[in-house]
Amino acid sequence: MAEDQGTRYDRIAGGYARYWAPVIRPAALRLLDDLAPLVPAGAPNLIDIGTGTGTLAFGALERWPNAKVTGIDASSEMVAWAAGEAPAQLPTGSSDRFATAVSFADRLPFEDATFDLGMSSFVMQLVPNRAAALREARRVLRPGAPFGYATWLRESGEVDPPDRILDEVLDEFGFDPPEADSPSGDPATARAAADGMRRAGFREVTAREGVLTHRWTVRGYADFIEHFSEESLFGELVERERRALRHRLVERLRRLPARDMRLRLPVVYVIGRAQG
Repeated sequence: MAEDQGTRYDRIAGGYARYWAPVIRPAALRLLDDLAPLVPAGAPNLIDIGTGTGTLAFGALERWPNAKVTGIDASSEMVAWAAGEAPAQLPTGSSDRFATAVSFADRLPFEDATFDLGMSSFVMQLVPNRAAALREARRVLRPGAPFGYATWLRESGEVDPPDRILDEVLDEFGFDPPEADSPSGDPATARAAADGMRRAGFREVTAREGVLTHRWTVRGYADFIEHFSEESLFGELVERERRALRHRLVERLRRLPARDMRLRLPVVYVIGRAQG
């Protein structure tokens, strides 16, 4: 049986926090720009579905000093990481406005109409059933409350140069190329993502496309592959094999022009209001 996402992210929480969260952080925080005009006045109660290392939650608490945020995640290790980092990452006293809970996105442990705003970044591609997760988000939001999420759009099939090099090196060492980690399938278009929100019971739905861009260093990409993206593969190798694989990867990456050391991933930002 495939490893469930909660268990997987328990195992890789440290690597995610160090090697992947900083890469996707700028794209995630753009969701807060879209939500900013919709944040209710007063002291709104927000939910961050799939809080991970707390990127959205911390960003919201910094932007909106009267808001409270509850971050939920299926991974207890990710929740623990976010809770532990809150005092250091947030202004003095702000961590008191951050609460956490371990929960699956389609089984939230809250009463109906508990929250004034919901948000989620790069999680809806991981849930087993995105429609069920969206319906559950609608359930815990008060009628008319905004909800926004960011996720990956289905790619055209073009492979970034560093990933192409990785595939070639893995092939040379006799390994299969990395498998896509998208059990529920990314939306094909922004329109498809918006339609899914409407079917889940949201109105005034808008969706826009964006692009996550990141410039790798050779070492940064090699660290990302060894300690996060392909950590299970590297973990099965003896020290000599790990060194040889990394050395070959670094050697090939150094031949790439600097402009090709890039990551480009299509993103969709979807926002709607919960129907009563």
